[in-house]
Amino acid sequence: MSVEFPTMHQANIQQIECLITLAEELHFGRTAGRLGYSQSRVSQLIAELEARVGARLVERTSRRVGLTRIGEQFVRDVRPAYRSLMRTFSRARERALRGAVEELRIGFTGMVYEEIAATFRLLQERYGIAVHSQDLPLGSPFAAVLEGEVDAALAELPVHEPELTIGFCFPPQDQFIAVSIDHPLAEQLSVGVEELAGVDLLHRTGDAPDYWKTSRTPPVTPGGSPIQSSTGISSIQQGIALVSSGRQALLVCRPLVEHHGRSDVRFVPVRGLERSSQLALIWRTDQSSPQLQALAQLLGEGSAALNLVS
Repeated sequence: MSVEFPTMHQANIQQIECLITLAEELHFGRTAGRLGYSQSRVSQLIAELEARVGARLVERTSRRVGLTRIGEQFVRDVRPAYRSLMRTFSRARERALRGAVEELRIGFTGMVYEEIAATFRLLQERYGIAVHSQDLPLGSPFAAVLEGEVDAALAELPVHEPELTIGFCFPPQDQFIAVSIDHPLAEQLSVGVEELAGVDLLHRTGDAPDYWKTSRTPPVTPGGSPIQSSTGISSIQQGIALVSSGRQALLVCRPLVEHHGRSDVRFVPVRGLERSSQLALIWRTDQSSPQLQALAQLLGEGSAALNLVS
């Protein structure tokens, strides 16, 4: 016949808390006062814990209250774990009261510019929320958000997915065409949109919806002339490398121009595009949280100084 022994899950936190407090007070009345219990409740909790442990933990006489040797050892062993649990609970409670968790996972399809990084630091200083960034494929701005791999993403507009919410939009940015220094357009002061029909534009590869890909690499000019696009890219770095080494071109925004100083690439403004480039903070509509709202608020507060887009 097997013998059943008491298990840890049968002891509750009230019993352990009561024994630790009693070990400090060595008085049932003071223990009851500290915990807000009646003395009979304190006695009941101690008795229940002793039954779980299978040994006497407290010695009580008409003159004094003390711990048995087993009780003393039990308190020494359990006190650090109890205090650690209380600290963990207190931190969680504090974060809940101020609507914050310890981290947010934010996806990027481009660079984390200095101004955005500064906002992330402010988010941690003000709310205790750390941001962990994750690179996303250039042509897949939404999948990681929709699948829950990141909490939000900084991605280029437009966003028409009903499952996604736009939490914050950065200011619109002018677009440039990146070409190599020996490209026919490299010496021009600006490029008209109809001139794009004469270049081979790199396009973004990935699972982004067609409307998004078309907005980033238009297939035709406003006048109806087709725009060639023979090669796809999965990152800006790959695109710039292809531009510098060949005859292909890439549409980029002003902040990228300001952060990619290269002697082998020219960035020429484009006139006449129907839409500018614009970055937004997006998240799943059903996963909105105070943490994301706090990030959106800070981005809004600093938007005048940011003046950037991925």
